[in-house]
Amino acid sequence: MKLFESETVELKQVYTSDLKKEIVAFANTNGGTIYIGVDDSGEIVGLDNADFVMQQISNSLRDSIRPDISMFINIELMKEDSKFFIKLTVSQGTKKPYYLSDKGLKPTGVYIRSGTTSAPASEDAIRMMIKMTDGDSFEANRSLTQELTFNTLNEEFKRRGLEFTEVQMKNLGILSSDNIYTNMGLLVSDQCKHSIKFAIFQGTDKLVFKDRKELGGSLFAQLADAYKTIDFYNGTKATFHDLLRTDERDYPEDAVREALLNAIVHRDYSFSGSTFINLYSDRLEIISLGGLVSGLSLEAAMLGASQTRNEKLAALFYRMKLIEAYGAGISKILSCYKGLPVRPEFENVEGAFKVVLPNIHAQALRAEEEKYLPILRLFEGQKEIARSDVEEALGSGMTHAINMLKEMQERGLIIKVGNGRLTRYAVKRKDSNI
Repeated sequence: MKLFESETVELKQVYTSDLKKEIVAFANTNGGTIYIGVDDSGEIVGLDNADFVMQQISNSLRDSIRPDISMFINIELMKEDSKFFIKLTVSQGTKKPYYLSDKGLKPTGVYIRSGTTSAPASEDAIRMMIKMTDGDSFEANRSLTQELTFNTLNEEFKRRGLEFTEVQMKNLGILSSDNIYTNMGLLVSDQCKHSIKFAIFQGTDKLVFKDRKELGGSLFAQLADAYKTIDFYNGTKATFHDLLRTDERDYPEDAVREALLNAIVHRDYSFSGSTFINLYSDRLEIISLGGLVSGLSLEAAMLGASQTRNEKLAALFYRMKLIEAYGAGISKILSCYKGLPVRPEFENVEGAFKVVLPNIHAQALRAEEEKYLPILRLFEGQKEIARSDVEEALGSGMTHAINMLKEMQERGLIIKVGNGRLTRYAVKRKDSNI
């Protein structure tokens, strides 16, 4: 019998641990046959310890390849001219991609057959295999990252008096039935690859950039950190009705909460980009990827209609009592501004959804910022300015420039750096960690 290597035939003179790569490649492609005890020229050289090699192969299949591939493997002991060799038949698997358990769902662990060789699969090829096997549901698809921890989620469960067990993880869709982490698991894990990018601008446009930070980790950690950051910048204005004092935030806290929850729970995580939060002096913008679910119009969403994109994620947030009812988010945001002269805005375009929460005290702030805008614009090209820069920008004398700088310091817009002739001024940062 003469054998030749091809796309579906692999020849091995002796058994090596690399054999599992060939098995994975055949299972991920169109199947094939591996002969052990046959040299590269196709001549049968035989094995001295064929029974032991068969046992090694069985152990390797059980311990080194995931998902379980044993049902797609047939191992036969063959004999020709008093020489024993092994015929290993690999059928195309139904749970692609198969991968080396110690490498994971990445190119170093996933192989496909290319001609007469087994080559690492690209990440795009891995995603395509996952989608073809698991279906279109992003949440249910297997995560490319399997080394996951759930410290934040575990703490959230403890805080609510709930148990976080393996059974719970499967019920929530974090773990598949064959103990593989899903994309749902990735989203709520400490290793979540998506993030929120937060930017603060001085004024009503992006000309004067002030601060920024990127929030990562579990979606629960991102939610908490984003709310805390907005709350830090959410100013309070005191008003008096007769002798009764009322403290009013720039942005209604319930509206902020609902807008954040909508952006996190309903965005399309098949996009790799970040959720954006932009804070200006007159508005807060939250932009999430994906837009509304196909078939659901903005007008319908405004009326309270709802079609959940991430059903498992929404169910988990509902279970954690972070959302109360599906489809109520936009209505709640609108109700927070009832009776006020400004209204929230919602914009849905292909691939993105934007919520704009207006600062209810923006009119007073806008008048203030227009007064200081010529000075604030000086920071566009430099981090620090001198009094002489202000005199030139305003076309005024030293006294007026000093008074303006003093007012801006008192209002927390800028800080003074240095003393005497070396005195400079910089935009004030509220959070040194940003």
